[in-house]
Amino acid sequence: MVSVIDVQDLTMVYKAPLREAGLRAALVSVVHRTYREIHAVENISFTVDSGEVVGFIGPNGAGKTTTLKMLSGILHPTRGEVRALGAIPWRREPAFLRQIALIRGSQPISGPGELTVLDSLRFQQLIYEVSDTDFKKSLAVLVEMLDLEQLLRRQIRALSLGERMRCGLALALIYQPRLLFLDEPTLGLDVTAIQMMRRFIATYSRETHATILLTSHYMADVETLCKRIVLIDKGRLQYDGRLEELAATLSSYKLLKVAISDELCPDWSGYGEVVETEDRKVALRVQRDQVAAVTTRLLAECTVIDLAIENPPLERVMDQVYREGIA
Repeated sequence: MVSVIDVQDLTMVYKAPLREAGLRAALVSVVHRTYREIHAVENISFTVDSGEVVGFIGPNGAGKTTTLKMLSGILHPTRGEVRALGAIPWRREPAFLRQIALIRGSQPISGPGELTVLDSLRFQQLIYEVSDTDFKKSLAVLVEMLDLEQLLRRQIRALSLGERMRCGLALALIYQPRLLFLDEPTLGLDVTAIQMMRRFIATYSRETHATILLTSHYMADVETLCKRIVLIDKGRLQYDGRLEELAATLSSYKLLKVAISDELCPDWSGYGEVVETEDRKVALRVQRDQVAAVTTRLLAECTVIDLAIENPPLERVMDQVYREGIA
């Protein structure tokens, strides 16, 4: 498999001015400035293969957005090497920029309020030198996938946040980039818009084979779209691998979901910690090393009609990771 992104020892260090309280100290700092170093990203290395959808996750301030800005060429790193589509991103060569898109949920489509969505798409066509034939083809696909037919001739200022995000996606994808950086694409959207966005990303990935690096604080986004995650915290790489393996490795317990046919339910607390119960169904939190023994007891002592063993919800696993780190 060909690597579309190759990151080696990537580091970004900012210098922030130190200022003491008080007017005198403020005046002194104008003449004699002192700085402290902020290590936003520290020696991270990873690769992303062609067609992969990788979740790039971590707590607030972990360095995710800074990394995406370096990979897309907006920031020049302090040190380290990056190849994206064979190019060095911060050189910002036109051939490279025409093949990537950085889409930020915090910055949906914008522009002069009197412009329509179609005006903006036409302007994008000119900037990226998209032929009329390719433009019409891409537009038809995106209009169908993002349900934009009723929005094309509306002014940008009249759009809701969800509509602006959908149109922003169309604007970023109209020139058919091969590499997408999605930074919190569902940020601020309602439930319906979030579901639509997830379906679109999954469909677009499947049909175009684009390579996607996705950041999101909504673990459901990552769980739905990504098989692999790269986890960073305090600027350092903490984990790179399959999502389910992280959950299985870090969680000390599993969830047993049991349904029985007995009219009289047993004392479930004798099998594990009761998480949820309804009629003759129960969800039990059981220590990982006790799952086999508890399952054997349940099958022997109850008339079990359904039994499922699951890892805990990803949200809880990641909350544990963010609070305690990875041992």
